[in-house]
Amino acid sequence: MYVATPIKSYAEKKPVKHVVGTTKVIAILNQKGGVGKSTTAIDLGAALGELGKQVLLIDLDPQGNTSSGLGIEKNRLDQCIYDVLLGEASLTDVIIPDVCEGLDVAPATINLAGAEVELVAEMARENRLKEATGAVRGRYDYVFIDCPPSLGLLTINALVAADKLLIPIQCEFYALEGVTKLLDSMKRVKTHLNPSLDIFGVLLTMYDGRTTLSKQVASEVRNFFAKRVFDVVIPRSVKISEAPSFGQPITQYDPTGKGAEAYRALAKEVISRG
Repeated sequence: MYVATPIKSYAEKKPVKHVVGTTKVIAILNQKGGVGKSTTAIDLGAALGELGKQVLLIDLDPQGNTSSGLGIEKNRLDQCIYDVLLGEASLTDVIIPDVCEGLDVAPATINLAGAEVELVAEMARENRLKEATGAVRGRYDYVFIDCPPSLGLLTINALVAADKLLIPIQCEFYALEGVTKLLDSMKRVKTHLNPSLDIFGVLLTMYDGRTTLSKQVASEVRNFFAKRVFDVVIPRSVKISEAPSFGQPITQYDPTGKGAEAYRALAKEVISRG
């Protein structure tokens, strides 16, 4: 059954039970579509919330898959991350708290599709998201930014705002195609706009251990990125694919399945990386 998320204001957020340390802002990025960016944002965020962490997901993709995948009915929203980027709302104005345990969401609507054009003439347009996330540092353990599958102005905003990158790579043909371009973009942003930007981790998704292809791709990715690749791999799973259509993370939709266990293991690995 599809579960619609109640639209609450940030003022209604439950009290945080632990002291939040340094906030880590991580952009989840791959300019290829269909590699598991939104799925990872949702399921890793929910798994970290289960472990007692405070997590904010920022949906920066005009498709809004992270928002709808958590049951947020976008036609009911008065404001979204688009309004934040244009300076017409603060980040806390648009955050929907406690979508899952420990998990808040700054949603996106189709309005975000116009943001790149509207921001072109604005001053310091690359810094809009960084300024917005600065206001919530210290309130969350992790802020994940789900980026669009492109390297345009929205993604540049994410790269400037982020401390690190998490790159999902699917275990299929052409997995590494375009990764060089992504890394070039990261290096340019690091040189000119965000000197601290680096790769937090590379995540292998849609892994099928029964196929030679998945094993070959995993080996290629590990050779290319070495220790940056997470030990945990996310399996190909019908349940993982189904969960967003029910408005739930995999940890709720199929809590004892292999997909949920993989994301819980990933959450522990993320925490261990500091």
